[in-house]
Amino acid sequence: MTSINELRKNVTRAIAPEDSDYDAARAVWNGMIDRRPAAVVPAEDVADVIAAVNFARDTGLPLAVRGGGHSAPGFGTIDDGLVIDLSPMRTVDVDAAARTARVGGGATLADLNEATHAHGLAAPGGIVSTTGVGGLTLGGGIGYLTRGFGLSIDNLRSADVVTADGQHRRASASENADLFWALCGGSGNFGVVTTFEFDLHPVDEVVVGIFFYELEYAGDLLRLFRTWVTEADERCGGFPAFQVAPPLPFLPEERHGDTFCVAIVHWSGPVEEGEAAMQPFRDLAPRVGELVSPMPYPWLNSAFDELFPRGVRSYWKGNYVTELTDEAIDVHLTHGPKAPNPSSTMHLYPINGAAARVGATDTAFGYRHATFSTVIVSAWPDAADDAANIAWVRDYADALTPHSEAGGYVNFMSGDDQGRVSDTYGSNYARLREVKRTYDPGNLFGHNQNITP
Repeated sequence: MTSINELRKNVTRAIAPEDSDYDAARAVWNGMIDRRPAAVVPAEDVADVIAAVNFARDTGLPLAVRGGGHSAPGFGTIDDGLVIDLSPMRTVDVDAAARTARVGGGATLADLNEATHAHGLAAPGGIVSTTGVGGLTLGGGIGYLTRGFGLSIDNLRSADVVTADGQHRRASASENADLFWALCGGSGNFGVVTTFEFDLHPVDEVVVGIFFYELEYAGDLLRLFRTWVTEADERCGGFPAFQVAPPLPFLPEERHGDTFCVAIVHWSGPVEEGEAAMQPFRDLAPRVGELVSPMPYPWLNSAFDELFPRGVRSYWKGNYVTELTDEAIDVHLTHGPKAPNPSSTMHLYPINGAAARVGATDTAFGYRHATFSTVIVSAWPDAADDAANIAWVRDYADALTPHSEAGGYVNFMSGDDQGRVSDTYGSNYARLREVKRTYDPGNLFGHNQNITP
């Protein structure tokens, strides 16, 4: 306790086990994660981050860094260590004329979308709006706008980062360029990013199409995506999924709870052209239900939020896919329809288009040749269902492995995927280790999908 009292002298606030808000402070999104840190520092500013980093390094306390807290393995908290909680640092400053935004390290996609949408602009983000901008971006940043505008890192201009030596550095293509390169996909291995600066794009309303089909058409849907993704205008994005139907108003009430294959599609070009972009999915097969409508972009980016509420138990797996083969489709047809509940799904996100025009070694995100990033996720409320939900994800992922790339998106890795880190970065892994040795030789930032120095 003496050491925590010393910490309290140097930070705005430190929350310890005896404090009334300790349980709230240590919680992360995944309800399966129940860790008890020695202290949590809700960082109000850069000075708090520097003090906490120095304290952890000097005392030898294990360190965790939390942005939005969405890490599936719960890397935003840690037993018997120090947590730097960036959630107080959520400011988003938009320069509409320059089409840029400076975003605090604790901001969520909802924070970013609200600020940018007021100007008719958007930054390429993820799929669920409660996701932290920091974790999403440092892992690469796959989302709805990837085909049109690239990954989040492809739109990152600079980052302000506190490194293991307690220094606050600016990293960009022209300043600390090696560090900037590593931050663009190397996850949380290199420091605490306190501010991100992004390029923005004119995206205001998007035409959204959500199409539910009977499972008998799942193979047709996956084969459609296999060709559509190589031919469609890059302003069109979307992904196929398996989905236990929630009580959506455009689905027949008697079908709520049934399992379907689904296409989630959007068009970010002129609204009047959106209906035509949806036609391939109307032509595919009869729909059990559909929603096609112009929507504000933040609506699309929050459409799945209710399926993944704070505290839900969850487990994820993922792989990159270059060619969606007939054999892989057969695996999807076997395992996808067995999704245990409405918060269990497979999404196949396209990562071609603008993202594929960035070189494989231009950022730490090396799988620029891949066409899709698969995620298999299950989320459920009751601990009694842990084994069944985890088994569904693992069995599905294992069956897809022979039809996938060796690596997967770092943000879709689980706690038992540490052995896959080198595959996840491929040929970039050796360079990442060199940067790690330069900026974090003691592996202070080791509570993650770890790149060891």
